[in-house]
Amino acid sequence: MNHLTLGILNGDDIGHEIVPAAVAVVKAAAARTGLAIDWRPMPIGRSALDTEGSTFPEGTIEALMKMDGFILGPIGHQAYPKVPGAINPHPILRKRFNLFANVRPTRSYPGLGAIYDDIDLVIVRENNEGFQPDRNVVAGSGEFRPSEDMTISVRVISRLGSSRVARAAFEIARQRKKKLTLVHKNTVFKLGCGMFVEECYRVGKEFPDVTVNEVIVDTMAMRLIRDPQSFDVIVTTNMFGDILTDEAAGLVGGLGMAPGLCIGEGAIAMAQATHGSAPDIAGKGIANPFAMIESGRMMIEWLGHNRGLPQAIEAAAIMEKAITAALADPSTRTRDIRGTGSTTDMTDGILRHIGA
Repeated sequence: MNHLTLGILNGDDIGHEIVPAAVAVVKAAAARTGLAIDWRPMPIGRSALDTEGSTFPEGTIEALMKMDGFILGPIGHQAYPKVPGAINPHPILRKRFNLFANVRPTRSYPGLGAIYDDIDLVIVRENNEGFQPDRNVVAGSGEFRPSEDMTISVRVISRLGSSRVARAAFEIARQRKKKLTLVHKNTVFKLGCGMFVEECYRVGKEFPDVTVNEVIVDTMAMRLIRDPQSFDVIVTTNMFGDILTDEAAGLVGGLGMAPGLCIGEGAIAMAQATHGSAPDIAGKGIANPFAMIESGRMMIEWLGHNRGLPQAIEAAAIMEKAITAALADPSTRTRDIRGTGSTTDMTDGILRHIGA
């Protein structure tokens, strides 16, 4: 195999601005290394509802199954009208492709307003279980209200889910500083978090070169503010990871600096930035494309290793250097990270450093 087939799903609102930016940057880097990519735009989100009658049209999932990966823009499902066909594609994509590990790096760049200059950590969040109702049951809901004055939420933790995300985190830790932190609350959730911790240590026996320690989640929230430099790879359950990754993003400039990659045991990867669709700034040309561009870079790098494609690994390295160089120039940074540029300015700045 010497090429990749990748899907383009713009999503909603600012997705129509930042996903094309990410695609342009990946295309430019791929051209430098001779990596052949077959790009295939796919309908999804509100625009698909308006044109095809569904936010997740029939045939999209089947087409994605034949691809190596896809870039998914932010989905503004909370604003969808309550009509047939207006569904949230997120849980369908995660479950159908078994994307159980959500990899979210946090890195500080000079001049962007990061609280510390030397933050470089990765949070690996379990993606398909936990408290979120759309992820913890096959049918029905993980939340229910037996009386007008009572609501019950169910949290699902399984040995399989815990061990899979643990293995993904250990593999990442082995590639970095060989240090892994387990974040949990087994002092209270003795069975749920207890099982998660048990499985992490069980998998850890396969990685004797990786040092493991534990931090209770509330202590972790404090330590992320006080000494984030002491962490490298962090693995945790779904909701804890969802909260901690947003906190970590706040340390380095906000959600515009929060990329993400969803991976699993299968062969497909989904590049998906952490932030939402930001309808309040859509169409204004001021959205920060970094998170989406970096998510695309992470996908290319992961696929390069997974598929044995040195051109993809090289393209990801070219992107990393170009992104870092562009972020050093305030005129190419967006306003949320102490810059004066637009979405297009940042994209063009990265492309210039790639040599496109």
